[in-house]
Amino acid sequence: MKKLMIINGPNLNLLGTREPDIYGSLSLHEFLDTVKEKYPTVEIFHFQSNIEGELISKIQEVGFSFDGIILNAAAYTHTSVGIGDAVKAIKTPVVEVHISNTFAREEFRHQSYIAPNAKGVILGFGLQSYELAIQSFLSE
Repeated sequence: MKKLMIINGPNLNLLGTREPDIYGSLSLHEFLDTVKEKYPTVEIFHFQSNIEGELISKIQEVGFSFDGIILNAAAYTHTSVGIGDAVKAIKTPVVEVHISNTFAREEFRHQSYIAPNAKGVILGFGLQSYELAIQSFLSE
């Protein structure tokens, strides 16, 4: 059984209420329940924080014992050298995920400090981006 960790960054705790035209109407917990039901042979864990250092600590904590990390660092993707360095420092493969197409948004969102050290990047498919990342780990 694969063991995957979904790590979400700032403001993703507001899924379902935050800009539903971009992020959808499902809450984070509703979505996670749906995904866990859809993939019963995968252990899916979740962590969300609005604090950069907590995200780095969680990446380091699970980065040597899980089969994969699905990381949506949200705005920190574009600003955090520390999160990028944490991804580079671990053994567990990371898929960077974004709900929106960051290249269709402000120019500063076109830069990622995570992507150079990630297994891959999935963006622009709404919450389905997470499922595509799960599938990428299952096809290994």
